[in-house]
Amino acid sequence: MVAPEPGVMTEPVVEMRRVSKRFGGVQALDAAELRLWPGEIHALVGDNAAGKSTLIKVLSGAVVPDEAEIRFEGRRVDIREPRDAKRLGIETVYQDLALADNLDVPANIFLGRELMRPGIARALLDLCRMEREARALLERLRIRVPSLRRPVAGLSGGQRQSVAIARCLYFNARVVILDEPTASLGVTETAQVHDLVRGMRDHGVAVLMISHNLDHVFGVSDRVTVMKAGRTVGSRLVHKTTQEEILRMIFTGRDDGLPVERR
Repeated sequence: MVAPEPGVMTEPVVEMRRVSKRFGGVQALDAAELRLWPGEIHALVGDNAAGKSTLIKVLSGAVVPDEAEIRFEGRRVDIREPRDAKRLGIETVYQDLALADNLDVPANIFLGRELMRPGIARALLDLCRMEREARALLERLRIRVPSLRRPVAGLSGGQRQSVAIARCLYFNARVVILDEPTASLGVTETAQVHDLVRGMRDHGVAVLMISHNLDHVFGVSDRVTVMKAGRTVGSRLVHKTTQEEILRMIFTGRDDGLPVERR
């Protein structure tokens, strides 16, 4: 999605201002800034220790910042734990995917939020409904797996990534954070995951994606933000920049003076 004409969409779904976090003697974030608009794929790039992972962990509730102002859909919010983020509709898929390898696809999609049915003495897992809902979800997202009942340990890397993303979408995520979603995938599986990410954007979901692969960033993202040493260097619309400019920002930690692009 290219940026709409000015005035069409003026309010970001997420705005993070002056985000700072210190771990002992290490300043992981130093007044970092981020703006994420609805229905965009936004890549977060930078060297190791740039602060990317810490920033997304603040947004997901996994890390409590020392200082921050976070706004969601225009209102100030306090995200102190993952449950706070999930209540807002912010879901995260980390590199390890947090899948239970010994469980099947429906069990992983509903892991921790299982569907229940009343029993004589207590509520019971509604296994039939979870399988039915999982099948409908995967069909809607055009995700193919050999069998819903196969433990996810037997799925390919791309299929596992797709299941983890599907889990977010079932619970009506407004924002999905992806940490290196294609880091260990081949060309075909990377293309499948990128198609799924584009599908989320087309349904109005904002996607925030950490990536070290600029080819992938320029192939799927609408906007890219560069970080270095815990600070935000600058943001660019992908169709108005080049890989050379982004690399220069990553290496030097300096913006070239152009204004930050807005929708």
